[in-house]
Amino acid sequence: MGQGPFWTTETRAAFYTQDQGSRLMPAAWLAALRQPDGTPFLADRLARYGYLPNLEDPTTLLPAGFTSTRADGQQVVGMTCAACHTREIALGGQTLRIDGGPAFADFGALLAGLDTAVRPLTTTPAAFRSFAAAVLGPQATAADRTRLAADVRRWYRRFNTIVSRSLPPEPWGPGRLDAVAMIFNRLTGLDLASTRDGMIVENIRVADAPARYPFLWNAPRQDKTQWPGFADNGNDFLAMARNLGQVIGVFGEFHPVVDKRVPLLGVNYVGQNSANFEGLQKLEELIQRIGPPRWPLPVDRALAAQGAAIFARPEAAGGCGTCHAERIREAYGNQLWITPIQDVGTDSREVKLLSRTARSGVLTGQTVFNIGPLAAEEPAVRLLGAAVVGSIVQAPFAADLSGRGRLAPVERREPYAQARDDVAAKGETLRGALPERPPTEAAPETFAYESRVMRGIWAAAPYLHNGSVPTLEDLLKPAAERPAEFAVGPAYDAAAVGLARTQPGSGFLLRTTGCEARNSGNSRCGHEFGTTLSPAEKRALLEYLKTL
Repeated sequence: MGQGPFWTTETRAAFYTQDQGSRLMPAAWLAALRQPDGTPFLADRLARYGYLPNLEDPTTLLPAGFTSTRADGQQVVGMTCAACHTREIALGGQTLRIDGGPAFADFGALLAGLDTAVRPLTTTPAAFRSFAAAVLGPQATAADRTRLAADVRRWYRRFNTIVSRSLPPEPWGPGRLDAVAMIFNRLTGLDLASTRDGMIVENIRVADAPARYPFLWNAPRQDKTQWPGFADNGNDFLAMARNLGQVIGVFGEFHPVVDKRVPLLGVNYVGQNSANFEGLQKLEELIQRIGPPRWPLPVDRALAAQGAAIFARPEAAGGCGTCHAERIREAYGNQLWITPIQDVGTDSREVKLLSRTARSGVLTGQTVFNIGPLAAEEPAVRLLGAAVVGSIVQAPFAADLSGRGRLAPVERREPYAQARDDVAAKGETLRGALPERPPTEAAPETFAYESRVMRGIWAAAPYLHNGSVPTLEDLLKPAAERPAEFAVGPAYDAAAVGLARTQPGSGFLLRTTGCEARNSGNSRCGHEFGTTLSPAEKRALLEYLKTL
């Protein structure tokens, strides 16, 4: 699929495999893991969960977006951006690969499947013996097996805790994930305890505000990111903050340690932090190269021109330009697209998530520039901000302090004094880039989300932030007339511009609610713009949207 002159087979290959610091489990474990029926866990390259094969490396058993990286003396499997932001669409007899598009992957099912596969290793001696033989080989000693058993139990205790307490009774399904809650759960539940293996289990809560994966090709140019628009965007610091937060959510290993010798901060945020800062920067550069996918079928240019005029109308006249036009503002020395944040009546659950609080753990009493001092309980988004900012400020000095790309253990740290002035300078730069107020200070009962530039919107179905509307044609109808349920999958309807009503091979139906249950997480309510256009005007607008 053509996605601009800067997107090549080389950039795609790097996008699929660039390590960002995610550490799911040792590669040898994953290779030895079995499903309940005895087949290898990786038998179908995780296609059963909607993940896609790595087209640039057909020999690997890992799908696109899964990495294998040398860490702590062994190969470790993790995830990277492409796992959640690569999709295929079946259209016009073709299967189109779209890089940077919202995946149809079912992350919740993957978590549940891993939990089911690992559980017998901790409860069934025969299952563990078979697993240990595959991982350790025939020369393993009893001591080797004992250590492996302890490692598996430790891994499963933490993984099972977050999975069992996070996954909602009603599955997210393919193409959706409550990413914000999962980041909050992992950070506050697994990372902020006083010991590395400790947990603050009461901080882990049901993640029931699902959102669809966003498309990436305009992410670096927006002035706000995240569906509720709570994250400023537009320079290297803010891009790193955006990316570092998601690493924490997808199996990044992180444990801040209080240490008053650390200049300005008093906490070591990078000594026990698996984030690959260089890799995150490379991924950001790759994302900047991804162009929006071109509509692959013929376009009625005359009809699209009529649609362009309709698009440019204000909201009151059924147009889209007020919210979705490519308007530019200068910020941080860059030209950014203005991302309006407003309440248009859509599902409220994700915005309400931002008021959630959590115990602060080891960050209690700490201050990171304009964040803090942190009380014993704080909004989880504020704790995430402190963890991310502290890590970014320390990261440039990690190699100097350890000689190996991150801070050494506490007892080996020495040259903080030389870094103090540089850290302060970095901090002042970052302070000017942080939001002036936390999002929890927004007016109550205002449930605002970002309005994105529409480039490539044809390839991003389903629509609204929670993926509750299958096609753009449906989005131009009043909420009461939109489908109450629909199948989710790659089959595409070119006329309706979105998901086809029939999805061969898909066993998942997304059931939505109306405006009577706006806080369900699955409400199709809101965004009733263009609903009064005539059928001819709607056809013209849809034709134009294909060209963006």
